[in-house]
Amino acid sequence: MAPPKRVYQAWKGRNKFIFGGRLIFGPDAKSLLVSLLLVIVPVIIFCVFVVRHLRHEFSSYNAGYAILVVAVLFNIYVLILLFLTSSRDPGIIPRNLHPPEEEYHQGSSFSMDIGGHETPSFQILSRTREVMVNGLPVRVKYCDTCMLYRPPRCSHCSICNNCVERFDHHCPWVGQCIGLRNYRYFFMFVSSATLLCIYVFSISAYYIKVLMDDSHGTVWKAMKASPASVILMAYCFISLWFVGGLTGFHLYLISTNQTTYENFRYRADNRINVYNRGCLNNFLEVFCTKVKPSRNNFRDFVQEEVPRQPPPVIIREPEPDLGGDPRSKVEDDLDIGEDLLKISQRRNIDEIDDDIRSRGSNGPYNITSEGDSVLGSDRRTPTVRSEERHSSWRRSGSWEIAADVLANSNVTETRSYVSSRQ
Repeated sequence: MAPPKRVYQAWKGRNKFIFGGRLIFGPDAKSLLVSLLLVIVPVIIFCVFVVRHLRHEFSSYNAGYAILVVAVLFNIYVLILLFLTSSRDPGIIPRNLHPPEEEYHQGSSFSMDIGGHETPSFQILSRTREVMVNGLPVRVKYCDTCMLYRPPRCSHCSICNNCVERFDHHCPWVGQCIGLRNYRYFFMFVSSATLLCIYVFSISAYYIKVLMDDSHGTVWKAMKASPASVILMAYCFISLWFVGGLTGFHLYLISTNQTTYENFRYRADNRINVYNRGCLNNFLEVFCTKVKPSRNNFRDFVQEEVPRQPPPVIIREPEPDLGGDPRSKVEDDLDIGEDLLKISQRRNIDEIDDDIRSRGSNGPYNITSEGDSVLGSDRRTPTVRSEERHSSWRRSGSWEIAADVLANSNVTETRSYVSSRQ
């Protein structure tokens, strides 16, 4: 017997897990290595070729070491924020195994005519529904992949193949979706990287000035004496356009309580932002609220799905013939024909089942199963037959259900009552 699987082993998204499901990354997690190199390598060059020469340039002999300590600690802080952003659940909503049955009654219905026979009606879930947010209606959509109605501000990431709460965007530089549970760390990572670029640029420029003062030369001679400082200044200047621009853009989004997805998609719609609570409260919501726990326990064992039981099929056994007045039997048969006509006009299998259950023993007839109610072009019309009856009342002739009843019910019934003349 195979050992039971854990949730991360049977995960239907495109995420990658390490350390037994303790860390979750996006499918493009390899790009995270590029981001690590872009952060670590410049800081190493900065410490070796710039900070090392500034250790004794201050009045206090050991004051220059503070520049080195700040650079190392700042770099570690940025790497921790990058790790928290890329390795945690961004707010993935677990997908359902089946569509939500409790919502069927809100959907529309339709029926198909196959081979001249009307099939039972099928229920279709509504594509959208409205929920109230801060007293205003907000339309949410149904996700066909996750088989659930997305909460407000939730969207399905096509890269990770997951529905993410308060979806902001999928960041290829961190290899992860940015959502409800890691947006705070993403902003802190971007803003801290901006400050680190400013710090490296400033110290590198100061070292160029120190070289100019020592040699009484020009800027060009100082730059030739320390090409590493020039490279670092150029690198930090270019990086500031990216991380600095992101920092400013997300400061605007936080102040107005928007996500990147909402800003790009609904910018031209002039919609009322129902989530805006004022600038101060918006910042408090992002930075001073507790991070919600994950909806997923990736290390939990997968629960075996209980197969759904098909609806019960009721087959009535023919009642034994106890004799009696054949006219009453004919009236019963006519009642059966009318019942079949009513049943054939039902538009729901459950109504048919309830109708059958509510009836008593009105006649020896059989009801076919649910699967036989949907007929293909190569299937014959179901036939309901009754057993041949023999009566002690001697009168020749045969009683048959009216032809118009059989035509309306689409059921062929053959009954004959054989008796000899009295």
